[in-house]
Amino acid sequence: MPVSSPTPLRVAVLADSDTRWKWGALTARRIAPESTVHGYLLWGRATPTERQLAEIGADADELREVSAADFLADLGKRAHGAADEAFDVLVLACVGGTIQAMLHGLARAWRTAERRPVVVTGYVGVVYEKLPDGLLLRHGADLVLANSRYDARRFRAVYEGVRADSGAVTECALPFLDGRAYDPGPARRGERPFRVVFAVQPSVPATRKDRAYLLDRAMEHARRFPDREVVLKLRSKPSEHTTHIEELPYQRLLERAKDEQPPNFRLAYGNMGEVLDETDLLVTVSSTAALESLHRSVPTAVLSDLGIREQLGNHYFIGSGCFASWDELDAGYLPEPESEWLADQGIATSHEHAFATARGRLAGLLDQRRQSGLLPLAPYYTVRTAPGYLPGVLARHGLDVKGEPKAGHQESGPDQAGMRAASRRLLRRTARGAYRAGVQRVAPLIRRWGQL
Repeated sequence: MPVSSPTPLRVAVLADSDTRWKWGALTARRIAPESTVHGYLLWGRATPTERQLAEIGADADELREVSAADFLADLGKRAHGAADEAFDVLVLACVGGTIQAMLHGLARAWRTAERRPVVVTGYVGVVYEKLPDGLLLRHGADLVLANSRYDARRFRAVYEGVRADSGAVTECALPFLDGRAYDPGPARRGERPFRVVFAVQPSVPATRKDRAYLLDRAMEHARRFPDREVVLKLRSKPSEHTTHIEELPYQRLLERAKDEQPPNFRLAYGNMGEVLDETDLLVTVSSTAALESLHRSVPTAVLSDLGIREQLGNHYFIGSGCFASWDELDAGYLPEPESEWLADQGIATSHEHAFATARGRLAGLLDQRRQSGLLPLAPYYTVRTAPGYLPGVLARHGLDVKGEPKAGHQESGPDQAGMRAASRRLLRRTARGAYRAGVQRVAPLIRRWGQL
């Protein structure tokens, strides 16, 4: 049921990486159509660059970079200020620890506000590890979105298993499952080459040996099929970070193998949806791109070459019918997905249907907000339930156990401008560059020295 309001809803989205910004901004558009979206990019190692933001294809009416202190100060000010400045909905699209810190910080900032926003959170993709940890860090939001029927069952089971309220869990779908259905006609008619896209991931697999193996197999597939085009779909450039740290970019591995690169093998960046428009076979280890391709009925292969292991995340696809090795793909095998598995994952479902429940729940919460106000945020983790864990989570964002800024923690304020703001942006870019250089160049070298 669509959200009804005399004026467009004002939705704020806080994100800490490119993929989480994509999820948060698109989720805001799905659950609150016709809303205005105000984006906050949390500064850190994975703050997206302008190129990454342009590639994502998720826009905002306003977008700026902030610290945690900036964000909490601004949201607190808006909730107590003029009605036309207040937000109706807040989407927290961050890592679990950041979400928990923001929930506690916002609970403190809004403790005397009459009309706080509805708080929404969830996961950017498939949830294949650290399920209890991540879920309990998200507890306290008004809506915890589950991207499928399967996830909704698991989320409720975790909350109920620790005597936490599971009422916030709301089934929907990944907001970027979109695009036109696969058409094999152009490749069959020879209008373009049959295109195989290998969607790589920043952190899976982790070792140089395994990543070099996958790169070699992709190039070997191109050699075996000179009439095909094999595309290595990259998430980021070596100077950029995504949600996960990439210590061994495929671009650097390819530099060493450039003399072996076949002419029908190439690299690609860009929006995944646009790449899928002309893809005939999507190959990956465990990327969420597999769900996007399955949603469009593109033949999809989840590689089993390195095993089916929790460490790789490909165990999530057990039952999908999509597992295949490069040897099998070289022999012409195309996996056929299992329809029951697809349905349980919320794949091939229209957005109107998939987000109907979330829109209805949001509408009810907004009515409650207008009539009597929402209850205070109440995360599961408190100094009583997790006295040895919560303080550390909050301290990483400069908060004490009451959600207040710690003594000596500098709040820059949301309205900083001029030379001071420009200097801060330059310092942030320099710090990010130094961090990325350390992760991608220095750290691997030190590890190799340690193995001598």
